[in-house]
Amino acid sequence: MAQEAVKNAEGRLLQQHFNDPSTDTYEQLSLADVLLSTSITPNFLWLLLNGGGTISATGCITQLYLYAVSGASEFYLLTAMAYDRYLAICSPLHYASIMGFRLCLYMSLCCWGLAFLMSMIMNLLIYNLQFCGSFFIDHYFCDSSPLLELSCTDYKLVVKLTQMILMIPFTILPFCFIIYTYVSIGLAILRISSTEGRHKAFSTCSSHLIVVCMYYGTLIIVYMVPSKGHHFNIDKILSLLYTVGTPFFNPVVYSLRNKDIKAVLMKQVRN
Repeated sequence: MAQEAVKNAEGRLLQQHFNDPSTDTYEQLSLADVLLSTSITPNFLWLLLNGGGTISATGCITQLYLYAVSGASEFYLLTAMAYDRYLAICSPLHYASIMGFRLCLYMSLCCWGLAFLMSMIMNLLIYNLQFCGSFFIDHYFCDSSPLLELSCTDYKLVVKLTQMILMIPFTILPFCFIIYTYVSIGLAILRISSTEGRHKAFSTCSSHLIVVCMYYGTLIIVYMVPSKGHHFNIDKILSLLYTVGTPFFNPVVYSLRNKDIKAVLMKQVRN
C-alpha cells in the first residue's frame, strides 16, 4: 500500500510538472538565441545582398566574442535543462524542493559566467595573433578557424592546442553529462507502468533532445573533426545550422509543447 501511494504521488507530481514546466531555463536559452542571431545574422544578410563586404578588426573580434559567449552559454543552458528533465522524471518527489528559484538563479549565473570566461580566454589568445598577407576571410562571420588560417606565426598552434584543451571541461564534460541524464531518463521511462505516463515523460524530453542533437552534432563535426577530413564549404553549411537554424527552430520546437499554442495551430490548419 505504501509503495502504491508513492507511485500515485509520483504520478501526480509528474502530471503537474508536465502541465506547468519551469520556464526559467527557456527564457535564458531565448536570450542566448537572440544574442547569437543579432551578432551574426544581420551582417550575414548584408553580405548576401552585396556579394561580400569588409569588417574592421575591432568589429571582427567583437563579433567573435559575442558569438562565443552566446554559443558557450547554449552549451551550459542545455546542460542545465537536461538536469531539470532528469530531476522531473527520475526524482519527481524531490523536484519541487531541489529545483527552486535559488538553484535556477545559481545555474543561470554559472552558465553565463563560464561562457564569458571561456570566450574571454579564446579572444585574448586570438587577439595576440600576428596576421600577414591576405586579410580575406572565407566565411560569413568571424569564426576562430578562418582567423587562425590567416595567422602566419607558430603561435596559432598554441591557440589550437588551447582550444582543444578547453573543449574537454567546457564542452565534452557537459555533453557527457547530458548523455548520462538521458540514459537515466530512458531507464526511468521504461519503469513507468502506464502507456500515458511513458508518452508524457518522453514528450517533455523530446524537444530538448532534438535541439541537443542538432546543436552538439554540428559543433562536434565543425570543431572537433580534423579540417582535412571535410571540405571547408561543408563547415559553412553546418555552421548555418547552429548560428541561424538552431536559434530559429528553438522557439518553434519548445512552443509546440504548450497546449494552447498547439490548439491555436491546429485550429489554423483546419481552417
